[in-house]
Amino acid sequence: MSKNRLEDLQVEFSHDKLKELYKTMWDIRFFEEKVDEFFAKGMIHGTTHLCVGQEASAVGSCAVLQEEDKITSTHRGHGHCIAKGAEVDRMMAELFGRTTGYCKGKGGSMHIADVDKGNLGANGIVGGGIPLAVGSALTSYMKKLNYVTVCYFGDGATNEGSFHEALNLAAVWNLPVVFICENNQYGMSGPVKDMVKIENISERAKSYGFPGVTIDGNDMIEVMNATNEAVERARSDQGPTLIEMKTYRWKGHSKSDARLYRTREEENEWKEKDPIKRFKDVLIEANVFSEEDAEAIKQAAKQDIENSVTFAQNSPMPTEDDLLTDVYA
Repeated sequence: MSKNRLEDLQVEFSHDKLKELYKTMWDIRFFEEKVDEFFAKGMIHGTTHLCVGQEASAVGSCAVLQEEDKITSTHRGHGHCIAKGAEVDRMMAELFGRTTGYCKGKGGSMHIADVDKGNLGANGIVGGGIPLAVGSALTSYMKKLNYVTVCYFGDGATNEGSFHEALNLAAVWNLPVVFICENNQYGMSGPVKDMVKIENISERAKSYGFPGVTIDGNDMIEVMNATNEAVERARSDQGPTLIEMKTYRWKGHSKSDARLYRTREEENEWKEKDPIKRFKDVLIEANVFSEEDAEAIKQAAKQDIENSVTFAQNSPMPTEDDLLTDVYA
């Protein structure tokens, strides 16, 4: 008889917590699909970058964090926000440009922050959040606050100067930061194999003298274990870790991307590795819930996102008087 994957989990979670994590994955999936729908209809403006297919990297990594721990996000950041505890009502309102949004409707998709939950913000600049995470970790170190900062970025960011400068400084100062590269195989339309000569981006950690690991970013157990080890290492003054989570974005780079640079066969192969289904199978095998319970959780998540749309659409638009508020000059 094969061992259940849940027995490999290094962190002890109650069944209720595991169900909550499963629901959070569906919250992200339904949020992103709803946003995709509204952009297609012209009901949301600007641009957006969806993380459908990448739910495990966000939910699994945030699952092992403490409340006071921080994260920095990316332009593809909705999943990180939700996984760190953001309210989907306020997120949806932000995308609709309403005053009840996290940035009062002024930030949009790429600039959601929730400091109360430790989310220091998404960032429209590729690699822009990496130095911010190092600054946050430096604050924790200098003030002896004992929190860890988790920094998310994509494979494309690892060729930016900010990546190398920040990792080197974090290593020199032995800072409590965990760098998570969500390698979804493409930087815009360019395959990562054409952009990086090495097989695993995590190997770059060797240059700076700290550990780097590559894992299956669609496997919740692997994500939770690897992140937990890195977070505990950072919290015990052993310095940074670089975790490369290999995953795949089902949608295009942004809303205008027709995905002409990859085949539908490739996409279908990755959809067979759906992180939500894989986690569901683990939980069913471990008797955490039944197939019927899983469906009920899925439907509850779907309803939460529908409710967030209602909240957003019923929220007020900014007025002309709001134009010059919350600005520096």
